[in-house]
Amino acid sequence: MLVALSALAEPNRLRIVGLLRGGPQPVGRIGERLSLRQPQVSKHLRVLKEAGWVDAEVVAQQRRYALRPEPFLELQQWLEDYRQLWDARFDELAAVVEELKQAEGKGRAPHGKTTK
Repeated sequence: MLVALSALAEPNRLRIVGLLRGGPQPVGRIGERLSLRQPQVSKHLRVLKEAGWVDAEVVAQQRRYALRPEPFLELQQWLEDYRQLWDARFDELAAVVEELKQAEGKGRAPHGKTTK
């Protein structure tokens, strides 16, 4: 996952991924749309391909690049694991806050200690 994410850390590669959300694009069109030269686009696409984010298909004289769904599904699962972890921690925090509110309302400190 680290290699895949590091490939997206470069702003132009992230812009290319955003553009490809609209469907497959040839290198020349990607360059035109993002105001990048063809060698720059090719370099970024090579990194994205090596990281697994895109695939290339040869159509006539063009290479058309498209997003691959698998890395996005892996990323979604990776993020979901962390979301569940943080949801559990926020639930624990909410319980502590509620305990503090109730104790404060009864004139006691949490865990049965009395306040002055």
